[in-house]
Amino acid sequence: MAVAVIALILSVLLAAFILMPRLGKSAHTSKVQSNTNNSKASKSYSKSEVALHNKRTDCWIIIKDKVYDVTSYVEEHPGGDAILVHAGDDSTEGFYGPQHATRVFDMIDDFYIGDIQK
Repeated sequence: MAVAVIALILSVLLAAFILMPRLGKSAHTSKVQSNTNNSKASKSYSKSEVALHNKRTDCWIIIKDKVYDVTSYVEEHPGGDAILVHAGDDSTEGFYGPQHATRVFDMIDDFYIGDIQK
């Protein structure tokens, strides 16, 4: 019985530990995101230009018509080389797949470099 109570308490503390920094960070993230998007939004790329960046050492992806340079993240990607499947191309479908934790939605803005030309 005591073990179950301790396990329950530890579970609650762990959940609080995981959620609390996220709640505090989300307000800050949106502020940073708006500043980032405003300063870099003027750059636009054609799909053919993005297509040139299709290697492990030079990896750009497109997600919802925004361009991200994820070269520095390729080696850290938990899914291994899966990030390279759509290197230089549209990765929207893969990015929003069930394999990604919600934290990737906060992380991706750090790699934003511009928009796709319409």
